[in-house]
Amino acid sequence: MQKTINGMMLKSMIMTSAKLLEINRTKIDALNVFPVPDGDTGTNMSLTLQSAVKELANCKSNKIVDIAEAISKGALRGARGNSGVILSQVLRGFCNAVKQEEEIAVKAFSQGLVSGAKVAYGAVSKPKEGTMLTVSRMVAEQASSIRIKNKDFEKFFPEILKAGDEAVELTPSLLPVLKKAGVVDAGGKGLMIVFEGMYKALIGEEVSGDLPIETKSSTDTSFEHADLMSLGNIEFAYCTEFFIINLYKKTTLADIERLREEYMKLGDCVIVIGDLELVKVHVHTNTPGIVLTKALQLGELDKLKIENMLVQNRALMKKYEEEKKEMGMMAVSAGDGISSIFKDLMVDAVIEGGQSMNPSASDIADAVQRINAENVFVFPNNKNIILAAEQAKSLVENRVIHVIPTKNIPQGFACALAFNPDLPVDENKTNMIHSLDSVVVGQVTYAVRTTKINGLSLKEGDIIGLDNKKILSKGKNVNAVTLDLISKLRSNEEIITLYYGADVTEEDAEKLKALIQETYPDCDVDIHYGGQPIYYYYVALE
Repeated sequence: MQKTINGMMLKSMIMTSAKLLEINRTKIDALNVFPVPDGDTGTNMSLTLQSAVKELANCKSNKIVDIAEAISKGALRGARGNSGVILSQVLRGFCNAVKQEEEIAVKAFSQGLVSGAKVAYGAVSKPKEGTMLTVSRMVAEQASSIRIKNKDFEKFFPEILKAGDEAVELTPSLLPVLKKAGVVDAGGKGLMIVFEGMYKALIGEEVSGDLPIETKSSTDTSFEHADLMSLGNIEFAYCTEFFIINLYKKTTLADIERLREEYMKLGDCVIVIGDLELVKVHVHTNTPGIVLTKALQLGELDKLKIENMLVQNRALMKKYEEEKKEMGMMAVSAGDGISSIFKDLMVDAVIEGGQSMNPSASDIADAVQRINAENVFVFPNNKNIILAAEQAKSLVENRVIHVIPTKNIPQGFACALAFNPDLPVDENKTNMIHSLDSVVVGQVTYAVRTTKINGLSLKEGDIIGLDNKKILSKGKNVNAVTLDLISKLRSNEEIITLYYGADVTEEDAEKLKALIQETYPDCDVDIHYGGQPIYYYYVALE
């Protein structure tokens, strides 16, 4: 009988859940309302939980308070997409409720589930029923109702799993868009896989496979002040470099190896390489005299250089503070062409992201932290990244993040164009938000499954055109669908701009431009290389 959960078991439960979620990731991704090739709920939830596992791997304690802190911190930093953020909040609420327990009994576990659901609901400005929020709440309600009579986890867990599975099956009746698409809520299904993984760990059932835990997501590193992140944190002040020459006859290769080991105790960034003819030494230390004395036991010293890094650090700090500006901008981009455009618009930092590759809250926070500005406007450029951007606020020090809720790339461009460094922060923020309504946006991609949605009968492989809410056009030809999409989006706009993706050649884009210009002779038509995956075109009308 399993009546309590200790720290080691809690750690095992999270790790097993992460494995099971990764195994089922693609299945959850496929539970996408729209039949477009960018379903990423499973991916986002899996990467979020893997971040918690990574934090757990660095936690050497088996105390529940330390393990709970690691789970909560790791999940928050790795939170990706709406589903990942909500999962991180479920875990955060759960961990806050149980972290003071020596061992977790069913009662405390139930309180954790209730707290998790409550915190998750609070993280969403307009909670919708029929989502993973509903599933988390119904699981918590079931746990609360049976915790008195089921004090054994092996009896308790099957009951809450049953309630959660029923909640998942209920989601299409609560959210009409799910019913129309013929799918259950992907986030809710993913959450139940997390709970299922916990149960498997409890009963000792192995889940095979290794976690592909990523050490760092792909982000742009061309930040002007990227090397200044650790200013003020110099532990060893003197950069000491020299050669050992004319080594004594008694000196051996073992002596050189011992010298390296001794230097490891005196500082960091240690390099001791060479042979009995010549040895090169580099070490950061607070005791350069001792470093030199030890080297003299092996031979003569040549080309000594000792630099005071504290002086350099103070100079960099001064320069950093002098160059600090009041406002900066950060954008999430999909495609090298899109990134180049943002940089041309004077956006300070650009990180990769978008559909199927949402950046984490930590990715966004790190990018903001590298911008030398007191206030940073963040353009998520995807509705599934806005929540992660909001969560990044709690991870940033000495910066104020202003999330502008851009849902697509053209809206991000509009916000960057609206920025005026001579205006105050609040006025810039107001102008950016107003600019969101200045552009009408469409996207052209392809269907990944046969279905009926938005009054259209789609077959796998059909080209589809959509706005931010629904699919408007379909066909077999990219150009024809794009023209049809423009006709349905356009009212009185006079500027039509296309950003073509990685799967479109410049020649094809030019041909489409000519067709659009012929169809709308009174409009200005322009094309730009975007390089985005999945989408043939982003279309912007102004």
